[in-house]
Amino acid sequence: MSKDTIWQRIQSEAVNVTEKEPVLSTLLNECVIDRVNLEEAISYRLARKLGRYSLPEQILRDIFFEILTKEQEIIEQICNDIRAVFERDPACNDYLTPLLYLKGFIAISGYRMCHSLWKKDRKELAHYLQSIISEELAVDIHPAAQIGSGIMLDHATSFVAGETVIIEDNVSILHEVTLGGTGKKLGDRHPKIRSGVLLSAGAKIIGNVEIGEGAWVGAGSVVLDDVLAHTTVAGVPAKKVGKPRKPSPALEMDQYKYQDYDI
Repeated sequence: MSKDTIWQRIQSEAVNVTEKEPVLSTLLNECVIDRVNLEEAISYRLARKLGRYSLPEQILRDIFFEILTKEQEIIEQICNDIRAVFERDPACNDYLTPLLYLKGFIAISGYRMCHSLWKKDRKELAHYLQSIISEELAVDIHPAAQIGSGIMLDHATSFVAGETVIIEDNVSILHEVTLGGTGKKLGDRHPKIRSGVLLSAGAKIIGNVEIGEGAWVGAGSVVLDDVLAHTTVAGVPAKKVGKPRKPSPALEMDQYKYQDYDI
């Protein structure tokens, strides 16, 4: 589904909501109906969430809109994130919901603005916006972290990702997940999450470890070592307990079933 098709669906859904719930018309007009494209809509929504007296919404809207219009890769990533939420979250029945209501999507979109600024050596502004995202949305992603597209950050509260984190495409992450370092060690010190991985609620992955493609980390687990591709780990410390039933557990979002190993 193209960016233009996604935008048309979002606008159509917004019109339907205003007819059903007129009290939301101001929000929907401001963020969607009166906007000319998805880039402008994202800019308005992020600015409304992150604007402060010290850095007003209008300035942020201009900064975000410039990033999104000049860096098409970012708006493509955002489109993939919208699709990921719609396809994987049973509580999301349309394309409008992530933009308006889901703080995980808002937080990951805000991170994408911060990462763009970081790469342009506007690190002070990136840090400032990161701090506001952390305060407002309880999501703390370092602007230098590298995150692919098709990310579903579900619920999102207390998600932490450190400076040298790498997350590849099509990963699903639930609330209270930490991708952290091991203290004051410098350099490459944070986890690497490969494509198709599912990180369940409360998982803590510490240090420069790799979670292999299509792996699943169970809820509440503490991972201190590499996890092989297509492996399920759980526990404190995490140990192999099986393997996911599907090649990409991030897409299936099955939080319970796994195929036992024959031991």
